[in-house]
Amino acid sequence: MNEIDNMTMKFVNEIDTKEDKKININLEKPITIEQLMAIESIKRIKNPFRMLSVKDVMHDLNICETIAYRTFKRSDFPSINIGKSNQIMLIAYLIWKMSKRI
Repeated sequence: MNEIDNMTMKFVNEIDTKEDKKININLEKPITIEQLMAIESIKRIKNPFRMLSVKDVMHDLNICETIAYRTFKRSDFPSINIGKSNQIMLIAYLIWKMSKRI
């Protein structure tokens, strides 16, 4: 349970508290409350384009390394696999994770 708390604190510490960033989103359809919550959460992340490694995903999902590598090979998982390096952008990972929880 300590590892989950540490991962949560790691992500919380990356939240940007400055309000000088403005993101305008124009949509034709009204957005759902889940989409609005996702947009507001993503706006607060300091660097949503930073890369996560297999170990980061492994600790966040609380799975073993073998299962984490299998997750990176899934067709619905938006990872970037260059040679032996498996990574995923934080924003893509959060969107994927939120879509799996619905």
